[in-house]
Amino acid sequence: MVNPQMVMYEEEFNQIQTVVDRLVREANAKVVFIVDKNGQLIAASGEVDNIDTTSLASLTAGNIAATGGIAKLLRENEFATQFHEGEKANIHIQLVGNRVILVVIFDSKSSLGLVRLRVRKSSEELSRIFDALLSKVQEPGGDSPFAEITDEDIDNLFND
Repeated sequence: MVNPQMVMYEEEFNQIQTVVDRLVREANAKVVFIVDKNGQLIAASGEVDNIDTTSLASLTAGNIAATGGIAKLLRENEFATQFHEGEKANIHIQLVGNRVILVVIFDSKSSLGLVRLRVRKSSEELSRIFDALLSKVQEPGGDSPFAEITDEDIDNLFND
């Protein structure tokens, strides 16, 4: 089942970006990403210039989906944490609140123990942010990001 697209407000995006920036520093990581389960990159920090972030986000979401299938075969709800060890880089993947995926890429300058410790703290904080965002979006009568757009605005947009 495909997850609906997430509405993101600037306030929550800034809070998420702050958590991601701090996690890069505190975990001594090379890169930290937040990806939604559809494979859309939400936030990134660290050494992202030489990484194809679009592909990484999409492949990470596919990895989570495949692992979810394995979990169902084993009668598990989900495998919330994954770790992949390479020669030069390691990847720690954490499902946060069953909504988004936290990806931490690190090398020998850090350790799995440190990354796991920092990810646990960051996951709790991110979960609170996404819970608040979800309730904000679902508020009856809450401000829709499209509330100020009128039919006339749409007509004018396509008449140019």
